[in-house]
Amino acid sequence: MPKTVIAIGSKRGPKLNAVKQALDVLSPSFPPATEFELLGLEVDSGVSHTPSSKEEVMRGARQRAETLVQIAQKNGLQWHYFVGLEGGLEVIHEPASALPVRRHSEVPSNNRRRVFLESWAYVSDGTRGHYGRSGGIELPETLAREVLENGTELAVAIDRFAGMVGIRDAQGAWGVLSGDLISRQEAFRIAVIAACAPFYNAKMYRTAAVGALGAGT
Repeated sequence: MPKTVIAIGSKRGPKLNAVKQALDVLSPSFPPATEFELLGLEVDSGVSHTPSSKEEVMRGARQRAETLVQIAQKNGLQWHYFVGLEGGLEVIHEPASALPVRRHSEVPSNNRRRVFLESWAYVSDGTRGHYGRSGGIELPETLAREVLENGTELAVAIDRFAGMVGIRDAQGAWGVLSGDLISRQEAFRIAVIAACAPFYNAKMYRTAAVGALGAGT
């Protein structure tokens, strides 16, 4: 049986391993004896070094995958799936609390900024594509300020913050912030599995689509 080639828009170990581990879970959804070939290529995300909104992170993931599609089409390559992975920040402002302030020392959290690190995936078969994401983990305000106000790349800032070198290619900021309970690789693994759901669970998505059409008649 020909190999199923999965092109990934990165050569970084945590991203490649995340896809490999996702396939370990998803392989029963493919025909028996399917062999996978993972191909990592460095492609430009087209977004900033540390995307600072959910929309920008999603755009970076999709643009990585779509660049791979273009490469395959231009060179007549038989690649079957295209994976774009992007990490970045989601900035939200916490809504005003309805609870009364009980002590003078308590400061209301009205409009308090909270910044979360998220990992997103976009998986395409060359015709259609879908998004998936990990959960989010909150950044300490000092780290968030260094990235958002001072313009420092998160990979650089987290090395300084943790007093280490090369965190991006190891446990990632996810690992540092979670005390190594959740790694960067694990966050991307979850995102890939989620993004692939419309492919491996196509029956459910078709059923949902038909049900929605029927409800509108």
